[in-house]
Amino acid sequence: MAALSLDDRIERYADLIVRVGANVQPGQLVDVRADVEHQDVVRAVARAAYRAGASYVDVLYRDPHIRRSMIEYADEDVLGWSPPWLLERSRNLGDVRAAILALTGDADANLLGDLPGDRVGKARPKELAEENSRQINERLNNWTVVGVPNAGWATQMFGEPDLDHLWELVGYCVRLDMDDPVEAWQEHVRTLEARARALNGLELDAVHFSGPGTDLTVGLLPESRWQGVESHTATGIPYVANMPTEEVFTTPDANRTEGRVRSTRPLALFGRIVTGLEMRFESGRIVEVTAEEGADVIEGELSTDDRAPYLGEVSLVDGTSRVGKTGMTFFDTLFDENVTCHIAYGFAYPERVEGGKDVAPDDRRAKGFNYSVVHTDFMIGGPEVEVVGVTAGGDEIPIIQEDEWQLT
Repeated sequence: MAALSLDDRIERYADLIVRVGANVQPGQLVDVRADVEHQDVVRAVARAAYRAGASYVDVLYRDPHIRRSMIEYADEDVLGWSPPWLLERSRNLGDVRAAILALTGDADANLLGDLPGDRVGKARPKELAEENSRQINERLNNWTVVGVPNAGWATQMFGEPDLDHLWELVGYCVRLDMDDPVEAWQEHVRTLEARARALNGLELDAVHFSGPGTDLTVGLLPESRWQGVESHTATGIPYVANMPTEEVFTTPDANRTEGRVRSTRPLALFGRIVTGLEMRFESGRIVEVTAEEGADVIEGELSTDDRAPYLGEVSLVDGTSRVGKTGMTFFDTLFDENVTCHIAYGFAYPERVEGGKDVAPDDRRAKGFNYSVVHTDFMIGGPEVEVVGVTAGGDEIPIIQEDEWQLT
């Protein structure tokens, strides 16, 4: 990476995003969602998509400062409103089974830091989020989420706009430093799929996390199935939804999380930085939230709907993670969640439950897995946190100890 010019890095990254991340197909419409600060990578992605045979590339730009103005000044009922034209656009993308490429990388991760946390947490277009959840549930689109280095993000991490350093880190995390990044990702896919097979073979009833401030049991469904990095659309197109990704994950029993958990890393959420986050669960529900900073944002988001305070995902990551090996906090959940184990409250991935993709959203609660327009990951693992699998018979099987994977 160090020998490459910035333009070469961007072109190499765009090619990886298109070929491995979204896996754009010949003749497919491509939708790119990005902040205005991401324009150089957006343009490279468009070039790469057309080279891959895309029929058309459409781009929807966001400006976080416009969102800040809405949260600061708009009426309360506007915070959850979905503009009809954006809702119609989203439905059309599902109808044509477009490839969707979402770019992250906040130019100011604490842009909303001085705004009321309850308003920040509620600022989510609900109908649009429901439509996006429907498309994920029905596996209509091959999609990917990737981070884009920018000066603001670099300043958040390093205290100065060292963009070159940030590109080095991001390139390492997504394997751009390898001679053949595509082959490196294929090998990575095989490694994580082997871990998922090992976990599925254990037929676990629960996963227990223990460490400083954490004594948490996450119950699993008999039908819960672990998955590695690669997903597939309903028509069989493989894609990598997150780049980077280092996790194996599954959908838990939404009603069987018990205990207390302490987040082990800061959480960048909606333009706020949440630190010192702790939660307590009873019968699956989050019943207590405390934090050194940002608890009001979490509480605002948890009030979005009645199922937001229940878990939708549990993910396992060990110390071999490339993101973790950087030793950095990225202040971007896409990267920070791949440093270590994490859980997510809100929406559950139905495909991680055997037969789940055929269950209507209104029926999922009865089946034991969650449905919400919210899905927020936060990090709970690390060298001091042990992860143990528990079988229905009560046997305990070490999974991660001292940040090392224990299963063969």
